[in-house]
Amino acid sequence: MRIGEHTSVHWRAVFYRPDRVTIGHHTIIGNDIFLDGRRGITIGDNVNVGGHVQIFTLQHDPDDPDFGTNGGPVVLEDRCWVASRATILPGVTIGEGAVVAAGAVVTKDVAPYAVVGGMPAKFLRERSRDLRYTLDYHLPLQ
Repeated sequence: MRIGEHTSVHWRAVFYRPDRVTIGHHTIIGNDIFLDGRRGITIGDNVNVGGHVQIFTLQHDPDDPDFGTNGGPVVLEDRCWVASRATILPGVTIGEGAVVAAGAVVTKDVAPYAVVGGMPAKFLRERSRDLRYTLDYHLPLQ
């Protein structure tokens, strides 16, 4: 697995195929996350991924007579935010600066700076494009 500088991965993270996971700089990966790297996961810089998020890159095909699989890589672009307990399904790209609301199930690409939520996730509004922050995790109460 490749992890950028000033990035934190919190406890109890679970990985399938960590060798196919790339995480950028200044990114926060929350506790109890599940990252399925079998088809590849790329997480950009200054990305915040909340606790208990699940990212899948492979799934069973319910229409396949042999219960085969399909899937694709997942990309979280720079400065996007995936809130707690969201689920990202295979082949999805979360655009730069986009926000996925807590508990959302993302089944298709999210446009840059869009805010989405629900099951399945739907467009709610645009996020400001004036994002200048740099995430630099530190321990609580410091």
